[in-house]
Amino acid sequence: MNKNKRYDILCRLQENNPCPTTELMYQSPFELLVAVLLAAKATDVSVNKATKLLFQAANTPQAMLELGIEGVKGYIKSIGLFNNKAENIIKTCKLLLKYHQSKVPQDRAALEALPGVGRKTANVVLNTAFGCPTIAVDTHIFRVMNRTHFAVGKDVQAVEQKLLVVVPNEFKVYCHHWFILHGRYICIARKPRCDSCLIEDLCEYDQKYYLR
Repeated sequence: MNKNKRYDILCRLQENNPCPTTELMYQSPFELLVAVLLAAKATDVSVNKATKLLFQAANTPQAMLELGIEGVKGYIKSIGLFNNKAENIIKTCKLLLKYHQSKVPQDRAALEALPGVGRKTANVVLNTAFGCPTIAVDTHIFRVMNRTHFAVGKDVQAVEQKLLVVVPNEFKVYCHHWFILHGRYICIARKPRCDSCLIEDLCEYDQKYYLR
């Protein structure tokens, strides 16, 4: 895909949704970090149901530590992998208290040093909580980028690196949100909704005309 077509796609997405954000519910960087940790292999809807009560009980590292692993499990047991996630949350809280004055660090290396935090989670926190021009690539974005030919790559890291090169700086803060929402609701895995697609005429998916 050429740069003019990419630019047109980004302009349309921006016009349609000028200030997108995550569908995870949060009121602080710490709440966002916990929500993203819980969202691995889980839907945002299920995470929001759990965190609504969890954050009422504990919305700081100290309060979460006081709940303890078993206490956290009680709030998140409806979410997949809740045992490991509860342990990672408590370990993360301990490190935030010990090394970061209870604050979520705005540094990639420091974030990735926290239990359960990989590159994608760090990108989401840096972008959504702190407005950094990072681009987190999940399965939705990976699919959309390869299907449309916007940024073709063999794995999520390859796609991320391509996006960081081809997306103009003016779009980088919101790029992740536009494409994840597009993948979640329009360019879905089994049968993309090409008839409802805002960028259908710019997309280079070679099977789209068979889906009408």
